[in-house]
Amino acid sequence: MAKYQLLLPKMGESVAEATIIKWTKNPGDHIDADEAVMEIATDKVDSDVPSPVAGKLVEQLYKENDVVQVGSVIAIIETDEANSSEPVVPATTQPLEETAPTQLAAPIAETAEQPAAEAEIASIPGLDQLTKANAATEPTVFKSEGRFYSPLVRNIASQEGISTDELDKIPGSGSEGRLTKDDLLNYLQHKQKSAPAQKTEEPVQQQAPVTASAYTPPPVAAPVAQPVKGEEQQRPAASVSGADEVIEMDRMRRLIADHMVMSKQTSPHVTSFVEADVTNLVLWREKVKNSFEKREGEKITFTPIFIEAVVKAIKDFPMINITVNGTQIIKKAAINISMATALPSGNLIVPVIKKADELNLLGITKAVNDLANRARVGKLQPDDVKDGTFTITNVGSFGNVMGTPIINQPQVAILAVGAIRKKPAVIETKEGDMIAIRHMMFLSLSYDHRVVDGALGGSFVRRVADYLEQWDQNRAI
Repeated sequence: MAKYQLLLPKMGESVAEATIIKWTKNPGDHIDADEAVMEIATDKVDSDVPSPVAGKLVEQLYKENDVVQVGSVIAIIETDEANSSEPVVPATTQPLEETAPTQLAAPIAETAEQPAAEAEIASIPGLDQLTKANAATEPTVFKSEGRFYSPLVRNIASQEGISTDELDKIPGSGSEGRLTKDDLLNYLQHKQKSAPAQKTEEPVQQQAPVTASAYTPPPVAAPVAQPVKGEEQQRPAASVSGADEVIEMDRMRRLIADHMVMSKQTSPHVTSFVEADVTNLVLWREKVKNSFEKREGEKITFTPIFIEAVVKAIKDFPMINITVNGTQIIKKAAINISMATALPSGNLIVPVIKKADELNLLGITKAVNDLANRARVGKLQPDDVKDGTFTITNVGSFGNVMGTPIINQPQVAILAVGAIRKKPAVIETKEGDMIAIRHMMFLSLSYDHRVVDGALGGSFVRRVADYLEQWDQNRAI
């Protein structure tokens, strides 16, 4: 019999840790090769961790909701193979082109139980800039050897200038004295209230500033259990005034809410609208959709057509494809289109079509269908939802004719495409103006007025409309 260490695999260049959402196998359960052992959440996306070997799960080294560093041993699996010193070929949770994959399993003799670090937060795909926004100072380096701090706690402490020594002195209400986000926020609030007031008239006795050793944290309510992937979204509810319900946000909804608020606080939003006549485009799609589906085995929707038009417009106006870093404007070389996708749970995820400018319409169509299908069944990889440079959201899929979308930070613009409606419109002909029934739609572009002025934003969305209106009905795909 041999025992193997199952390691938390590498899940993308920017992902250093993950939160265990749910163990799908318990000690004593048989595991087939490549079968999922647990479900994890990163700041990018939720995914499964498969076992590279078949055997029996002997020990779980971390609990649900624990935060685990990439490369850490998460479980012990007993196999029928003889002890060997050769490593097992790893299974990863990321695409094959990822370089230097982390080994998932290696034979061991016996492994002592390892302490587990509780999770402070679990993150949503695509929000990796949330805790980095508007950081004005260099981050503090935390090298405390005896106490665990979650990424969120470390980030807050860095932004507030809390040193490691001061952090170590703050009492924690978490498991085994762990410092939670609420502990740190309460400490900072108490510290600000206790700061000495500046008086210009008669001197008064100054109140001593609060220190970590003198601070007593308020009582903290018990944590709320979080829903996990694959389960029905059951939220705890309480009756108020006999009829109203109080519904606790799930993990993803809380992070979406935080991200939306942060975006509005970061970027002064302006929205420009253009109405486009897409009659030629609608007629073309109606003509080719059946033959395309028969040939390719998948449908062609309007989304890849909109993306192609956006990519062309970005090439014409590259300053829409930028990010802001303090006082610096970073013009992105790659055109990576994020597409907002609604999930069955009612939440939202934003997978990214990488280097969309290098794809033809067929390639964009296949990428859109692949990402949308995997998003709805929870099979996206962390790399699928990062590095977007411009976002498209289809509010028309819900019957809306226009919208004012919130920018997906750290991008500077987002395009909402409305529903296509038949309506009377004036068209110009050789015989003069005529009124005809046309397929019309609105395009709504929200942009960051710090770096995108009305001339650029308005010209860009007008150019997108031009490409859609000038669609060639004889185009082959």
